[in-house]
Amino acid sequence: MSRVFLVVVVAATVASAQARPDLVERLSSLTRESVWTRASATALGFPAHHPQGLVKIGDTFFLSAVEIKTRTRRFPEPVGGFDRDAGEGTGHLFKFDAGGKRLSAITLGEGTIYHPGGIDFDGAAIWVPVAEYRPNSRSIVYRVDPATMKATEVLRVADHIGALVRDREDGSLHGVSWGSRRFYRWTLDAQGRVTNAGDDLARLRRLNPSHYVDYQDCKYAGGHRMVCTGLSDLRRPPDGPSLRLGGLDVVDLRDGRPLHQVPVLLWTAGGLAMTQNAAWLEPSDRGVRAWFVPEDDAATLYVYDVNGR
Repeated sequence: MSRVFLVVVVAATVASAQARPDLVERLSSLTRESVWTRASATALGFPAHHPQGLVKIGDTFFLSAVEIKTRTRRFPEPVGGFDRDAGEGTGHLFKFDAGGKRLSAITLGEGTIYHPGGIDFDGAAIWVPVAEYRPNSRSIVYRVDPATMKATEVLRVADHIGALVRDREDGSLHGVSWGSRRFYRWTLDAQGRVTNAGDDLARLRRLNPSHYVDYQDCKYAGGHRMVCTGLSDLRRPPDGPSLRLGGLDVVDLRDGRPLHQVPVLLWTAGGLAMTQNAAWLEPSDRGVRAWFVPEDDAATLYVYDVNGR
């Protein structure tokens, strides 16, 4: 259940990767009438479980996913502040090439903390949140070296963090809660240690003023902004048909305000919104190129182009 910041990386190596500030300008020119054109669709050659976040570094991809072993069950009424039990599962971070071949993988989390969320790349490390699979729970934040796939625990949070973004300009770390209803901001020192980890969470968060879509995956996009993709499950009450509408938001990290919002009118053949799960966007010669992994298990990496300014 988690959400999207868009870091733009066009270099082929980690060392030379840089954010492209023109991504926001191009995304901000998109409208409901913008035409998305499929460029390719590549089946992943490994079980993707339930994808959450996607990062592209050169021609290599990193996908966070949760393997659900026992689904959570809702309680008739809240128990201990929770609306459901914790279920069971395993958190994964996969590394694969453009042809869908798995190169390596690691597991992340511990005990009931097994649900990775949306991920970000800051030019040196991939940031991965892993949480309990229920709102208002607990999370562990990891920093992962994309070359060695070594994970280092950075922070524990008494809430479900469903996506992370690293502001490359001031070094701050931003978290998005379950359903993206709350935003968190942590400060880091030169060694990458969180300096305000002991502060009351109420002081570190602000409410998301937008209710258009729930963010699933987020990336940093330069200028203290992030790009998030996600969806709204629009259901006609009480038990009518539903429509899953995908969307894309450009968000100001300084106050959480959406700067530009646009629906993404793309669905899989099975009816899933293309922005349902993991996503990555970057500038291209034609405008913006996007990679999506919306499906569970036997998943496909979809690539789309859309014209920008």
